[in-house]
Amino acid sequence: MAMLPFCGYNMGRYFRHWLDMRKRLAEPPRIFHVNWFRKDEAGQYLWPGFGENMRVLKWILDRCDGRTGAVETALGWVPRYEDFDTEGLKGFTRERFERLQRMDTEEWRRDLLATDELFMKLYTHLPKEMVFQEQLLVARL
Repeated sequence: MAMLPFCGYNMGRYFRHWLDMRKRLAEPPRIFHVNWFRKDEAGQYLWPGFGENMRVLKWILDRCDGRTGAVETALGWVPRYEDFDTEGLKGFTRERFERLQRMDTEEWRRDLLATDELFMKLYTHLPKEMVFQEQLLVARL
């Protein structure tokens, strides 16, 4: 939704463009979501910092090449602690890693309400695949 003020045409048509583009690609790129800014209860960042981002990128590349594992969640595939390079990360325990990977179902349900608002604004041009995928996510949650 942050892109809405910057898009020069209807976002529903923008989404349609990329869905159509995906159909033309024999091997579409894989998409990964990263949250570098997740905090713990004390307000401290769970991820050690930008200097360690190569560890995440290494997992992504290894995952794309089939060299490492993952576990399936309602949101997609996420790294397991044993598949992630934590060597030399002081204080980055399995517990910290699991807190970083934790999925808050209620938080996601609240976010889906904002998605519904956006979908209503775009309804006349919104690709139905978007609504279908949203409903699949709701069912997984």
